[in-house]
This record gives sequence, structure tokens and C-alpha cells, in this order.
Amino acid sequence: MITERERAMEVDREDGRTQNQLRPLACSRNILHRAHGSASWSQGDTEVFAAVYGRKAGTRKNENPEKAWIEVIWKPKTGQIGKLEKEYEMILKGTLQSICILTVNPNSTTSIIIQVVNDDGAVLPSAINAACVALVDAGIPMKHLAVAICCCAPKSGYVILDPTKLEEQKIKAFAYLVFPNSVHSVLPEGSLMDDYFYCLERGCAESVKLSDFLRSLKQHPTDSSKAG
Repeated sequence: MITERERAMEVDREDGRTQNQLRPLACSRNILHRAHGSASWSQGDTEVFAAVYGRKAGTRKNENPEKAWIEVIWKPKTGQIGKLEKEYEMILKGTLQSICILTVNPNSTTSIIIQVVNDDGAVLPSAINAACVALVDAGIPMKHLAVAICCCAPKSGYVILDPTKLEEQKIKAFAYLVFPNSVHSVLPEGSLMDDYFYCLERGCAESVKLSDFLRSLKQHPTDSSKAG
């Protein structure tokens, strides 16, 4: 259990960040000319490309023809897709379906391709953010944007945001937080239950910065944007 005293303390991390400090953000839109919408998103050394194709007529069998269908394809940096990447596809698909207006173009399919360029931690939240920007670039009707962030508890007991790959290897539990629509959590070992609401509070506070960053992209659709 994390004490209030521990929460109030600033924890220096190996890259010099504090507990709730995000890595530098960078994003570009319209990077792939053959896609209907595209974006690159990086947080530190983690970088993801997202491409949107569609809307194609028709949906898969057993899908509701009165709604549009979202297809997500995850491409790792190297090798074949595995169980973890399949789980990423499911989470990303559920997140995007919840924020897209699926009744505007019924009986159609929109495909989102995620290409991992480099994974130095928090790759799924980076993919969610990249996909949202790519959907905006493609002009897909959306209820609102989703802002994703990773919150984790290392074995030291502190809660940190936006972990690097090295930090992910040392954690006992983590959660992917998506605002404002939903929260997805994955707990590999242990539990974040004692500090779940604390994670939400921290993640929500930092998501405001991500939201401001995304809004700046809408004002400059063809430019690259960065935030440190």
C-alpha cells in the first residue's frame, strides 16, 4: 500500500523524469499519401505510425449492417503478430468503436493499420493516440477524441506514468487509461486495486496535457507538432 508520504515524494527515474512526467511528445499528420488518413506519434523513443483506409462497402459476416465496422491490424516492428498484439488489436478496436459515430456510414468498413516503428515502452497508448489523430486526418465522424496514457506501479511501490521499456520490465502491475470514454486495465502480476483511483487521478491530470496537444494538431493539420 502506498502511503500519502510516499505519494508526496518526488521520485527520480533513470531518465531524469519525475513520477508523473511524460516523455517528450511529437506528432505529424498526413504522412502517408496513399492512405485516407495517417499520423505518426512518438513519446520519447517509442514511435508508432497509424494509417486509415476506407470506408469500404460492406462489413464482415455477423456484423450489424446498420452500423459501420472498425477493423484494426497491428504490425510489430519485427516478427509475427503474437498473443499480446492480438490483445492490443482488441483493446484498440473497442476504444475506436466507442468514439466513432458508427451510424453515419452504415454497412461499411474502416481499416486502421498500426505499424510499430520502435517500442521503448507504453506502445499501446501511443498507438491509440496515433489512431485518433489518423481518424481525424481521414475525416471519420467521431464523438470525441480519446487520450491514452500508461500508469504503472514498479516493485518499489511508487506509481509512475509513461514508463520506458526498461521500467516496464520492473513493474508489478500496470493499467492503460483512456480518457474521457473508458478505462482498460491489464494486470500481469499483483494488483493496482489499492491505488486504482490514485492512478486515475494522476492519469486524468496528465491527460489534460495530451488533450491540449491534440487540439493544437487540429489547428495546424499539415504541420508537425512537438511537446516537451
